[in-house]
Amino acid sequence: MVKVAVVGAGAMGSLFGGFLSEHGHDVTCIDVWAEHVEAINRDGLRIEGISGDRIVPLKAVTDPGRVGQVDVIIIFVKAYHTEAAIEAAKPMLGADTTVITFQNGLGNIEAIERHVPRTQILGGVTSWGATMLGSGRVRHAGVGDSFLGELDGAMTTRLEALSEAFTSSGIVLKPTDNILGLLWSKLLVNIGINALTAILRVQNGRLVEYPGSDQILALAVSEAVEVAKAKGIRLLYDDPVAKVRAVCRQTAQNRSSMLQDVLAGRRTEIDFINGAIVREGEAHGVPTPINLVLTQIVKTIEQSYDIRVS
Repeated sequence: MVKVAVVGAGAMGSLFGGFLSEHGHDVTCIDVWAEHVEAINRDGLRIEGISGDRIVPLKAVTDPGRVGQVDVIIIFVKAYHTEAAIEAAKPMLGADTTVITFQNGLGNIEAIERHVPRTQILGGVTSWGATMLGSGRVRHAGVGDSFLGELDGAMTTRLEALSEAFTSSGIVLKPTDNILGLLWSKLLVNIGINALTAILRVQNGRLVEYPGSDQILALAVSEAVEVAKAKGIRLLYDDPVAKVRAVCRQTAQNRSSMLQDVLAGRRTEIDFINGAIVREGEAHGVPTPINLVLTQIVKTIEQSYDIRVS
């Protein structure tokens, strides 16, 4: 049994926490959404969807100081909350605690590393999908490849043990010696899809149906590939643009997370996706004009949520 704290009990955090708990691990979810926490403690977590409908007993708190030290902390908050989340998680940290990030975008590892030794951090990538249905309720919407890796690429006994703990709980995690390449390869998909769908207010599949959006997608991804090359990142795909186009077609009816944020008038993760490519490009002397424009348009949309044109 592993003692686990899941920081950020949104759709994915709740789903992972539920799977680990129902397979015998000591799991506590931490979230600021008090109604969600109360519903989980009172009624259990209701999971619906492709893995079956059931209620899973699960602990949840709003105060991480009530949990005590744990073996594993899983970070599932939005990228712009990472710094505050890991700061708040310090009462749960011990010298042997492993911190795993399954978040989107760039900069999460660096934010965690400002508070936790790098040797205690693992990177994770997951293609699972989940949707919040309400307090205490989550829909399991999709299953895909998921990976876990040491930041230095080592294949350690810790990595093997944690991968096995997740896998035996129904969350199949494959150990990898190239977690940074996986993180960047997933980032490229978000680079091509998220900002454009948010700006155009369209589902993923529409991006490759229109010549204009398809060309912008290709240019944005190509810029990011050049930045990755400058950093020495080993990407998974020989043709990343073709991969992103394929993902658009495979998820044609999906609304990207950034589109959902814009439609709901919420802050987006643009600074950690396209904006991160702009920053990394500047640091490595790689021009990124397309990603700069996409970033600034999305940021302007955020800043103008309260303006209505009749």
